[in-house]
Amino acid sequence: MASYISPNCLALDRTVAAAAMEVMEREHQDDADTPEASPAPSVKSNRQIIGEKAARRRKLATRVGAGASVFVVAIAIFVLSRTLANLNMAELRAALAATSTRQIAFGLFFTALSYLILTGYDALALHQLKLKVRYRTTALGSFASYAVSFTLGFPIFTGGTVRYWIYSRAGLRPGKIASLTVVAGVTFWLGMALVIGFGLLANAEPLSEIDHLAVNLNRLIGLGVLSAICFYLYWVSVRPRRARWQGLHLELPGLGLTLGQMALGVMDLCSAAAVLYVLLPSHEGLDFFTFACVYVFACLLGIVSHAPGGIGVFEATMLKVLPAPSQEALLASLLMFRILYYVIPFVLALMLLGANEGGRRWDALREAMNRAQADRNDDA
Repeated sequence: MASYISPNCLALDRTVAAAAMEVMEREHQDDADTPEASPAPSVKSNRQIIGEKAARRRKLATRVGAGASVFVVAIAIFVLSRTLANLNMAELRAALAATSTRQIAFGLFFTALSYLILTGYDALALHQLKLKVRYRTTALGSFASYAVSFTLGFPIFTGGTVRYWIYSRAGLRPGKIASLTVVAGVTFWLGMALVIGFGLLANAEPLSEIDHLAVNLNRLIGLGVLSAICFYLYWVSVRPRRARWQGLHLELPGLGLTLGQMALGVMDLCSAAAVLYVLLPSHEGLDFFTFACVYVFACLLGIVSHAPGGIGVFEATMLKVLPAPSQEALLASLLMFRILYYVIPFVLALMLLGANEGGRRWDALREAMNRAQADRNDDA
């Protein structure tokens, strides 16, 4: 209890002052004898402690992630610098010129197939969220968001912004768009895990020559990844599961949709891997399944590095582990892959987004002109 006495109180009679002090002392004593009934301060303190621990864990995870990214990028720079130092530019130009029209045509076909499958990511996520959107809008939102995020990196911001720009006009709320992005991301990671797991388990020997790990260790890692996938399938099949991510609460897909997610993820990754596979100068000693595992592993390192499109890290991994007649020939294939799978879709996505915005503005202008014409006719 507060006991502030103003200077004016000094003019009071001493008896009155003493009585007032006695009353205040008794109230002070009563407050001291009264037990603390409300546990609110301790509850607040516990929440603060929990929040501080969570903040420390997030900070530690951020630092570990940043350290891993720097480490991966440093290795990639080292590998690329050594490769480029010994590069013969004349041979590189010759290798690029040697890429056949047939290879480019197949590369474009598998690029289109991969991006077509990617539209299934959004369609499946919309089905899970019980949202109805026209496929034309879904295809534009999916293709544009992936083409932009693959090239610029930081998919949560770049791809998420494009998705919001497209889907918000279809009536979707920001929370639903964010949930759609999360479900689509789960589809990608399930496909990646399945390819890596089966690859390490079935192709342990050829992959051991690439990752320089023991054959049995590769099999053990593959078995662990597949076991984790099986546990996840069982977990979501028992009853509906809800997940919380960045403040979002969403229901995870059940067994049927999860299997669909895995199938889409595998088909997408295999189609993307096929783009580079058909551009390789030679397939000698490298079957497609083994190559797909290497491709997924290189993509994983690119994601860890946080480099836009994994550029530099992806190329360094491929240059380090893939057999090729020459480094110039392999680098030419990687450059052509970047053009077909990243640059062309990125440019096309920008054109489609521009055309979509132009069409929307034209429709708004035409509607305004029609209203103005109707008002003039009414006045006449």
